[in-house]
Amino acid sequence: MALKEHYEGHRARLRERFLKGGGNALADYELLELILYAAHPRGDVKPLAKELLSTFKTFPQILSADTQDLLKVKGVGNAVVAALKAVQVSVERCLKAEILQRPVLKSWPQIVSYCEIAMRDLKYEQLRLLFLDRQNNLIADEIQQNGTVDQATIYTREIVKRPLELGASGLILVHNHPSGDPTPSNADIEATFRIREASERLGIKVFDHIIVGKGQCRSLRNERMI
Repeated sequence: MALKEHYEGHRARLRERFLKGGGNALADYELLELILYAAHPRGDVKPLAKELLSTFKTFPQILSADTQDLLKVKGVGNAVVAALKAVQVSVERCLKAEILQRPVLKSWPQIVSYCEIAMRDLKYEQLRLLFLDRQNNLIADEIQQNGTVDQATIYTREIVKRPLELGASGLILVHNHPSGDPTPSNADIEATFRIREASERLGIKVFDHIIVGKGQCRSLRNERMI
């Protein structure tokens, strides 16, 4: 009974602090506790929150961690994974909603944040395509290809064909480096040139190629590589 009173009192106090002070009033492990309450309606979840932070180091890395890696942590089951992934998807949808409200080229920080959250902790390379209309509004966001641990084979013809099917006039390429280092390789640069050349023959502008690493992104256009 005393243990029950302790964790129930702790939960009530934590919720009250959050409602009064917002996220800034809580440490990362305490915010995690609030999320974990959905998966564990009873019991003390503070040890699990601290264990997750110890294992994955940061709050964002917990949310984007692979499901199988999460399940290796003692105390994590499907309910915990579902609670964490629900928060991750909510963040992605909020960022995407912001992107949809105005032209992509005027919301570049949100574009980069969205791509980083969605791709930075993947253990394999993924090629994502963002399709733009004539006003540079986002009309589609699609995963074109999932690759091996260190390579996504880029098929120029398939990439160029898709904007024509969607009626898009602009394209942004995004892919990740599972190593965490977003430095573009020679292959990345060469593939970008091939895609840009083929696309522009059809009136489709390739605005950029963003490479996502861990904690940082690189833009080939910003670095004048395209």
